Amino acid sequence: MSNVQVREAAVNNKDLLGLIAKLDRYLYELYPADEVFVVDLEAASQDDNIVFVLAYEGENAVGCGAYLPLDESSVELKRFYVEPDKRGTGVAAAIFRYLSDKARALGYTSLKLETGDEQPEAIRFYTKNGFRRIDRFGEYVNSDSSVCMEKVL
Repeated sequence: MSNVQVREAAVNNKDLLGLIAKLDRYLYELYPADEVFVVDLEAASQDDNIVFVLAYEGENAVGCGAYLPLDESSVELKRFYVEPDKRGTGVAAAIFRYLSDKARALGYTSLKLETGDEQPEAIRFYTKNGFRRIDRFGEYVNSDSSVCMEKVL
């Protein structure tokens, strides 16, 4: 288990932007452009309800994640990424725990997410952490490669 500290971050944080750029490059390698769902960071910077976090080992940002409220009871996990050499070391679990605890503390009762069918490691991680598959929702309804999941808090 790594020594990870998770901290909330502003949308314009350079470490956050760097990790999101790596995530986007990774997703564009796996999926057609019309099946890659990105967050409008300009709009996100105007929304106080979106929570972005960074995971640090020392001074190095090694992962990120966010949640976006969907309605009064649920939030969607977004922009979840861990550097490849840090996967399996507890970084993703720390990010997930932080976002889950924050959502629960604010009264949300479920977490939803979308991942892709070309990311079995992500599906395994979410399943291990109590998520179950659900019907595709929102912008993912017509995306054949989307796998949507939910966890009740």
